Amino acid sequence: MSLKEQIQADVKSAMKERDSERLTALRSLQSSIKNKEIESRPNEITDNDILDVIKKTAKKHKDSIDQFKAAGREDLVEKESFELSLIEKYLPAQMGEAEVKAIVVKAIETVGATSMKEMGAVMKEVMAQTQGAADNKLISQIVRDSLS
Repeated sequence: MSLKEQIQADVKSAMKERDSERLTALRSLQSSIKNKEIESRPNEITDNDILDVIKKTAKKHKDSIDQFKAAGREDLVEKESFELSLIEKYLPAQMGEAEVKAIVVKAIETVGATSMKEMGAVMKEVMAQTQGAADNKLISQIVRDSLS
C-alpha cells in the first residue's frame, strides 16, 4: 500500500470513528499532497514526493510548536504536537545520533574532506545515504563538529 493510499484509509477510519481532530490533521496533509500532485502534472506523484510533502509538513509543525512555546500558548502547542505525532507515523524511522555520526565519519573519509569548505560535498554524501531517515539539522551539526 502506497503512502497516499494509507493516508486515505486513515481518513476514512477517522471519519467512521468521528474523530474530528485526527480527521482535520489528515485532511490537511491530504490537501498538501494534492497540491503537490497538481504542481507535478502531467507526471505522476511518487512515494518520495509524498514523503517530501510529509517531511515539510512535519517541519512546519515543529516550527509552530517552538513559536507557540515561546509565546506561552500551551493550547496551541498541544494541538500542533498532536498533529505532528499523527504525521510522523508516515515518516521512516529516524536514525539516532550515533548512527548519523558513523555515516558522517564514513562520508568524510569517502569525500576526503579536511575543512569546512568541503561541508557541501559531505552533506550531499550523507543525505544520499540517510534518505530522509535522519534530521537535517542533526546531520548539519554533526558535520560541522566533525570538520571543525
